[in-house]
Amino acid sequence: MPLIAFGMGGHMTSWNIFMAEQFSGEEDNLDEGTFWRFFCSVLAVIIVTFVAVLGLPYVKPWSLRFGIPAICTLVATLLFLSGSCSYKYFKPMGSPLTVFFRVFVAAFLKLFYRTPKDSKQLFEIDNPQLYSVPHTRSLRCLDKAAIVIPTKPLEEQAKNTWRLCTVTEVEETKTIIRMIPVWLTFILCGVVSAIGFTYFVEQLDHLNPKVGRLKVPTVALLWFYEQAQNQCVELYVKFTNALGISKSRKLAPSFGISVSMILAILCCITAAKVENRRLGVVQRHGLVDKPDERVPMTMFWLLPQFVLLGGFNGIFNYSAISFFIDQSPVSTHRCLPFFVSGVSGVGILCSVVSVYVVGKISERGGKMNWFRHDLNGSRLDKYYWTLAWLMAVNLVVFIVVAVFYRYKEAELAEQQAEEFGGINEPYDDDSKGFCCCCC
Repeated sequence: MPLIAFGMGGHMTSWNIFMAEQFSGEEDNLDEGTFWRFFCSVLAVIIVTFVAVLGLPYVKPWSLRFGIPAICTLVATLLFLSGSCSYKYFKPMGSPLTVFFRVFVAAFLKLFYRTPKDSKQLFEIDNPQLYSVPHTRSLRCLDKAAIVIPTKPLEEQAKNTWRLCTVTEVEETKTIIRMIPVWLTFILCGVVSAIGFTYFVEQLDHLNPKVGRLKVPTVALLWFYEQAQNQCVELYVKFTNALGISKSRKLAPSFGISVSMILAILCCITAAKVENRRLGVVQRHGLVDKPDERVPMTMFWLLPQFVLLGGFNGIFNYSAISFFIDQSPVSTHRCLPFFVSGVSGVGILCSVVSVYVVGKISERGGKMNWFRHDLNGSRLDKYYWTLAWLMAVNLVVFIVVAVFYRYKEAELAEQQAEEFGGINEPYDDDSKGFCCCCC
């Protein structure tokens, strides 16, 4: 799983940027042949994905189910490397994390210097054409990074960016630090989101897919999941637009995150009750020791939890992006496409850890582990209940953090927000994100 996570992370963070670089500067020079090659490649991706989604669920051995994508990935990698000589290459632009670490290093190196009371004595590049952030009095220990040593020439100090930072760089670092408590509450949201494509799908694979004599593909519930996700985002956008320019509109992202956490709680509760019912059917039909047989219970019992999970993911992703747009430093805005993916990735990794920890705790006192080698012998219902009360605690923590969060006013223009569209958010909103923020 760590290898899969690293592979998906590398692909998701690199593919869009790579394609944009290859087509940069050629928007007006694309010939008809290039257009049709690009069109056919996109069409092939859609067709192959459609065939894989419909066909792989009918492949029974898991070794073959994973083997087919592995072979396709190997072929795709070889094809990609075969064209490496013809690709365009650009110099790296640098990472905003570099600034974050530079501020800490510079502040540590000046640990014994006294911070001036007048913020105007701190180092800042006086250029109206450059973006700048005014000084704040929070986290003043980091202001040491912008202290100018009077015994050395300023030009010499400015050349070493690891010993002298600007006030803007210090303030952007402060902003990132203030956002960390809010981000930590997002991790459990990623854990709940991960169960939709792990245990929910595993449950779906063991239930009866027939409606009368018609066999419904199991991906039908995933379609309902996608529809719920899109429709909930659309309703949320309409709600924020209805607020107009009132002060209440500033609360939209924090309100949306809270609503999404409530939907996550309801999803876990619903999943627990449905799983409890499924285990009852398993026991009544003597299927506890027959993990390969389908349970005589229609798969549409799982529909409510898939719909709730879709609503949770849709509203949470949109609200989190709105919060990030408004509260993050300008230098980190190009990292926005990877923010929600990063939260989901951390959530998936933490879900693996949570399964291990919860399983070990459930064994105490000589009791049975909730997670067995087969689904019929496991107690996923108890795990879902555990996630439900953990998410309830997480909701309370988020509300407390949101109340004490020291936020900055929305500064992005509407056209700036639009450039972030397309990442798990199919709808554009002319609202400006907000979340109340700490320190």
